[in-house]
Amino acid sequence: MEFCPKCGTRLVPAKKKGKKSSSTILSCPKCSYKKTLSSSEITPKVAKIIQHTPEKLVAVIGKDTQKLRTMPTARIECPKCGNHLAYVWQVQTRGSDESSTQFFRCTKCGYTFREYS
Repeated sequence: MEFCPKCGTRLVPAKKKGKKSSSTILSCPKCSYKKTLSSSEITPKVAKIIQHTPEKLVAVIGKDTQKLRTMPTARIECPKCGNHLAYVWQVQTRGSDESSTQFFRCTKCGYTFREYS
């Protein structure tokens, strides 16, 4: 994307037909500025599309990681066994303008539950 050096408007690509061949030019729709492009400038720029799999977007905390005991804990009652200590972490599961979801994993039975803020 290029801009006009005279007025700053975005230049629009167009084909210029000549007697022997056609060439590509960039023209300003506001002040009629024109710039002829060389063959090296015409090559299309390819956008790279990155698609993430759901496995890469979600952080899974397994039993081995839980055994390291490096995660923060919170005092909350486990709905399964009644224990009052659980590991805690937060994940942005919905839109960025909404609050994150808080996950808990019981330190006794390993039951994972969530709390929506």
